[in-house]
Amino acid sequence: MSITAIRQGIATNIATVSGLRTSYYILDNPNPPVAIVAPPTIKYGLSFGVGLDEYNFQVIVLVTRADERIGQELIDAYCAPTGAGSVKAAIESDRTLGGLVADLHVTDMTGVSPTTLADGQVYLSATFAVQVFAQ
Repeated sequence: MSITAIRQGIATNIATVSGLRTSYYILDNPNPPVAIVAPPTIKYGLSFGVGLDEYNFQVIVLVTRADERIGQELIDAYCAPTGAGSVKAAIESDRTLGGLVADLHVTDMTGVSPTTLADGQVYLSATFAVQVFAQ
């Protein structure tokens, strides 16, 4: 099991949301709307010798601010708990990532706000916390 494979699996699940690009690595020049799976924080050895580890990923969704209303409507759809545009529902559509991990779930959505990246562009973003358990 590799961290890269988990990131790719999460990105693959998100790619089922129509019109939302995905990346399992951090982009220098994103082309919104895009969901970026950032590297995790890790808690090792949760189960006394079994090797179960907890990975906490952030999925950052960026949409354009060129039209504030359209950007906010996109973010609203992505942040919904269910539905065709739901990032949460897409991530959880295969909770083992094809058998790669023991389980995963989206625990939070935080930080809907304007975000300025290194390219100087201002985007509207939402951040999803994804908890993954794997051996």
